[in-house]
Amino acid sequence: MQGLFFENLKIALRSVRSQALRTTLTSLIIAVGITALVGILTAIDALQAKIENDFRDMGANTFSIEANRGTLSGRSGSGRIRTNRNISFREAETFTKRFDFPSTVSVSAMITSTGTLRYLSKKTNPNVQVLATGPGYLTTAGLKIEKGRGFSADESADGAPVAVIGKDVETKLFGEGIVNPIGEAIFIGAKRYTVTGVLKSKGTGLGFSGDNQVLIPLRNARLNFLTSSSTYTVNVQTTRAEEAEPAEIAAKGLMRNIRGDRAGEPNSFGITASDNLVALVLEQITVITLIATFIGIITLLGAAIGLMNIMLVSVTERTREIGVRKAIGAASRTIRNQFLAEAVVIGQIGGGLGIVFGIACGNVLAYIIDTPFIIPWIWIVSGIVLCFLVGLASGYYPAKRAAALDPIESLRFE
Repeated sequence: MQGLFFENLKIALRSVRSQALRTTLTSLIIAVGITALVGILTAIDALQAKIENDFRDMGANTFSIEANRGTLSGRSGSGRIRTNRNISFREAETFTKRFDFPSTVSVSAMITSTGTLRYLSKKTNPNVQVLATGPGYLTTAGLKIEKGRGFSADESADGAPVAVIGKDVETKLFGEGIVNPIGEAIFIGAKRYTVTGVLKSKGTGLGFSGDNQVLIPLRNARLNFLTSSSTYTVNVQTTRAEEAEPAEIAAKGLMRNIRGDRAGEPNSFGITASDNLVALVLEQITVITLIATFIGIITLLGAAIGLMNIMLVSVTERTREIGVRKAIGAASRTIRNQFLAEAVVIGQIGGGLGIVFGIACGNVLAYIIDTPFIIPWIWIVSGIVLCFLVGLASGYYPAKRAAALDPIESLRFE
């Protein structure tokens, strides 16, 4: 039995070699489908790894409290539906003073995401994120200083005109190592600030570059940019990851008390944990993975039809060969297995090419977004199995047709 299997395999390989052009074209059709499937899914794995790394840098023990968007379903004392209120500076400051859970708490506020910075005659594009930050923000945001320093306690308390800039901002205004930005004066709008530090590069994640931002003291921002209607964000980082959940519960209760949320009403604010955000993003990536898989399978379906057509042509061309083999004693089952083996071999050749091309294409994205080289073992095994199934499905009918040929009529075939 084992010898018969290898004999069929040898005949299949010999047939593949004798029809090199046809085999190559058919294998390439299958390779395109597998390349699309493995390539897209490898790229998605690289993107997923990038997202997880980005949020891991933020810390799994970090969460933020922000104003909700939209309208609450709860009602105020007057009976009207009340819209969400921004988190005021007084509320954020009160929370910071009263929250006694072991953690680092900071307050921040978005000034603008379309800021323009100027140094001498150089200007950035109007896409710099300008943030007002209180003490502890660098810790809760997972940011590190590469050059210089952050804000001192006195600078934060006095609202000094100082700034910490991102790596992209440094490059745009001061060039690559041409000018040391520490101590230099930049302008945010019409306001002059002295650069005290440069943030360590974090790269690009989720469409936003963490290097294209500038931080200024919260008190200074309240004097120059923020208004009474501005909203603030409270950032909390617990000392250990396992304390994040109880800290969220404690924070929720305290903020409800500060904002006067009544029992039974929904929260008038939102709590976003870094791990929750990761789960949300990865859920969307799962949908993309399913769509990519569907597209790859449709492509493979087209390849399967092409392979079946090629196998039918092969059966017709080799009718006399089939007749000779049957005349000297080959069983119908042996003939069927021979053509099935041939279809599977062609499928595996195409699958092997597709897997190599797919991994190469997927890792191009991994290289661009600066993630390690990925070998998607799950998709490699899946590709091999899919190609095996495609070979069986495409070769079954031609093989059955070959096995059913009458040996006398086959020998007469011209």
